[in-house]
Amino acid sequence: MVGDGEAEEDEQLPLLISSSSTNELSQQPLKRTGTIWTAVAHIITGVIGAGVLSLAWSVAQLGWLAGPLFMLVFAAVTILSNNLLCDCYRYPDSDGPTRSRSYMEAVKIYLGEKRQTVSAIFIHESLYGTCIAYIITAASSVRYSLSNLSLPLS
Repeated sequence: MVGDGEAEEDEQLPLLISSSSTNELSQQPLKRTGTIWTAVAHIITGVIGAGVLSLAWSVAQLGWLAGPLFMLVFAAVTILSNNLLCDCYRYPDSDGPTRSRSYMEAVKIYLGEKRQTVSAIFIHESLYGTCIAYIITAASSVRYSLSNLSLPLS
């Protein structure tokens, strides 16, 4: 029983493993542990995020005509992006033998190692910028909420 748990842990791979690490790992079949409920949970957390919280304000700023129009444009861009990522999941075609285990691995397969490095730089800069934006927004929200408190000074 103890050995089965260790073997199961060995079969599970981290999300960001690259195919260049070892050929032995890339030939090993990927053990899938997700269920329909975890997929639904990931979809819900992806859809109901910080972007949706500001959607009403954005539509109000754009107006009745441009707001819904841009919502449809962004929905089309999202559908296109999802279809492209799904097509890149297996290489060289959708019934192909090789799976791209991460986004960076798919970029390397299709665009090469140099563009993978450039893409990684852009992704990390984007994550860094998002973290800074969240910190600034949280700090200004805390400052605003503390300034509205009427605490007696003693």
